[in-house]
Amino acid sequence: MRACEGVAMVMSIIMTPPPLIFLLMIHGVYSADGWGVTYSSSHICAVKDSTVTINCSYKYPTGHKITEVFWTKINSSDPPNLSNDSKYSERIQYLGDKQHDCNVRLTDVRHTDSHKYYFRFITDKDKWTGKPGVTLDVTDKPVISISSSGVIVEGDSVNLTCSSESNPPVHNYSWFKEETSVGSGNIYIISNIRSDHSGQYKCKTRQTCGEKYSDSVTLNVLYPPRNVTVSISSSGVIVEGDSVNLTCSSESNPPVHNYSWFKEETSVGSGNIYIISNIRSDHSGQYKCKTRQTCGEKYSDSVTLNVLYPPRNVTVSISSSGVIVEGDSVNLTCSSESNPPVHIYSWFKENQTSSVGSGQTFSISNFISSLSGWFYCVAQNEVGSQRSDAVSLTVKGNVMLYTIIGGVLVFGAAVILVLLVWRIRRMKQRINSQSQIDDHNPPHNSNKTSDPVYEDVTIAGDGGDDSDSSFPDYENVTIAGDGGDDSDSSSPDYENVTGSF
Repeated sequence: MRACEGVAMVMSIIMTPPPLIFLLMIHGVYSADGWGVTYSSSHICAVKDSTVTINCSYKYPTGHKITEVFWTKINSSDPPNLSNDSKYSERIQYLGDKQHDCNVRLTDVRHTDSHKYYFRFITDKDKWTGKPGVTLDVTDKPVISISSSGVIVEGDSVNLTCSSESNPPVHNYSWFKEETSVGSGNIYIISNIRSDHSGQYKCKTRQTCGEKYSDSVTLNVLYPPRNVTVSISSSGVIVEGDSVNLTCSSESNPPVHNYSWFKEETSVGSGNIYIISNIRSDHSGQYKCKTRQTCGEKYSDSVTLNVLYPPRNVTVSISSSGVIVEGDSVNLTCSSESNPPVHIYSWFKENQTSSVGSGQTFSISNFISSLSGWFYCVAQNEVGSQRSDAVSLTVKGNVMLYTIIGGVLVFGAAVILVLLVWRIRRMKQRINSQSQIDDHNPPHNSNKTSDPVYEDVTIAGDGGDDSDSSFPDYENVTIAGDGGDDSDSSSPDYENVTGSF
């Protein structure tokens, strides 16, 4: 209200009719003969520890010479100079001159500085004090207090309270985060506080003297790790033998102090960067990191390492596990390990430069002996190629046919052998029989009558020409019997045996 009174006073000075002006002049504001002091403001509000400048000007009659100027806070006939007061001497500075300017500066303002101040000047002929003077009110700077004196964690409720000692009292409070207005009232309430509430807050107070800002206070909202991600140093293809770095990143307050790495569910390392040098195919799999700090822990989503490698363990299998005979159908199958899978299979026969086939399975129908040899396959993918060991394909012939022929030959040989043995035995018997006949039947004349039992039997080789005595077709026929009595020679076993020569 004092400010409003001061403004009214200035307006009264401007608008008051001459009798009132005269009254004011009696109070020392103006003088009919040219004396006077004018203040830019009759009421100043200042914050404790701040600096205040009071602007004013003065005038005096022509013919006077200024001998002394100073500020005082005592309205008397002989007031003291504030510059000589130990409470002000180090803080007050006269900025005016000895002509018309009477500005003054007061630093490090204190509550005890609340007072009315006057400018006084002395000439070589007279002296003058500028009334009614300037009133200085000193108030405290607004102060913010935080309801939580300890750690603020995401989800808490926090109250910010703005306090100010002022005269007149504060009638309006405003809240700012950085330079953005966020609320009003002497208490600013944040329920279920979030991490984005972290920042610098200040309050502004307003009353009839003006407005003042508090110092800023910081809200530091703690929260556990979130947005945990894993990045792979290689953005393209990972090939066996490469070096790969996995980097774990997250948002948290306070920062993460512990990182752990897992492949599937097995711990494999620590630190925010996991390095795999000379990567192998068995490094392929799902990887994730775990972050931990004082507020909690959080896992990242898994990332996949897909390590490519050329074909290896290339082998050839033959469809026929037994003997291959002419006319059979034969399939050769090529197998391998690789990533990505083999997309080209080529078949070769050793000692031939060009391939003989393609595809994972090489088929030969109606196999013939000229196809016999050593065969191998070459497996190829985007990373490289590898050949198998060679396998041998050899025709063994028609087993059934050979078995039958062999059986026949064996049987035939056996029959021939039996006949040969039988023939030899028969020859021996013939020779023995002939010898016995010769022994029992001495030579006789051709006209001699034979024994009636043998009269139809002719002995081969008995006389005559060489040509007549040789009957090769019957040389193996021998006559059973060894001569003797009539009873012996008439054996019924031989009575139907006839020899024809």
